[in-house]
Amino acid sequence: MKRIISICVLAAAAFTAGCEPAANTANTNHNANSNASNANAKPVAAAPSKEALFEMDKKANEAFVKGDGAHFEAMLSDKFVSYDSGGHMGKAEMVKMAGGMKCDVKSWSLDEPQMIPIDQDTYATVYKATFDGTCGGDKIPSPTRALSVWTRNGDKWVGAFHAETLIADAKNPPKMPPPPPPSEKKEDAKTATDANVDALMAVEKSGWEAWKARDAKKLEEITMKTLGFIGPFGDYTGNQADTIKAWTGGPCEIKSVNLSDASATMLSPTVAILNFKGAADGTCDGQKLQTLWGTNVYVKDGGNWKLAAGIERPAA
Repeated sequence: MKRIISICVLAAAAFTAGCEPAANTANTNHNANSNASNANAKPVAAAPSKEALFEMDKKANEAFVKGDGAHFEAMLSDKFVSYDSGGHMGKAEMVKMAGGMKCDVKSWSLDEPQMIPIDQDTYATVYKATFDGTCGGDKIPSPTRALSVWTRNGDKWVGAFHAETLIADAKNPPKMPPPPPPSEKKEDAKTATDANVDALMAVEKSGWEAWKARDAKKLEEITMKTLGFIGPFGDYTGNQADTIKAWTGGPCEIKSVNLSDASATMLSPTVAILNFKGAADGTCDGQKLQTLWGTNVYVKDGGNWKLAAGIERPAA
């Protein structure tokens, strides 16, 4: 996307032996009403498979390189958002950009698909993208690791978020492009209520403090067991245990952490996408830590916000 994504129980009545039961007009009317209601019910999309969502990712990438904005108009949720550094892009902007994109691509492939369940109406996909070509005159970053979020909309699944980060060597990080001009940053207004942003950031900050202190127990409390996470250099961990091990087991020495520039999009009352800038004073494996842009998908579980999926990208 970014080349910039009853059980119904029937009770049988017991009758006295030898007695003729009276006609049950109430049940007859009830069944007639139920049938009419079922006939008028709107179809609901079934739970997706990894393969089905991955196919949608492939079609989105194909549409992008062809400049097919109409595909994104039909495929994206009205709540779609894509964060890039300090700015964000909604559905209308994405459709316009994709429709005007001029690409010259010799070859491309998507591999290593993964699926992350967020809740019954929200799933995420992760994959590796390899491109040889240009878009808008610029070489397409490759290879990248991508995160897409899909939500149920009636009888189909639609795209609600997309981001990518370059797969690179942490000891030899790529040169980052310059930050967007100030006018673009001003467009990044909070798209969720302040209370939701504050609540999400409180959890996020507690996670960074737990990372600093190597507090695996705290990290377990605020994350889902199905957590999938893409690190700043394209590394991917596909469950809670592996992710927490990666966060707490590395050779890092952290003095302090600081989070800022928060904004959020509510996909539903119980699913939110939080975007923020994160910085840490310290080193990992002897390398000074870079400032990051993080975009994390949170879900309410037992009344508490928990991290379900996320992606980090080095900041300019």
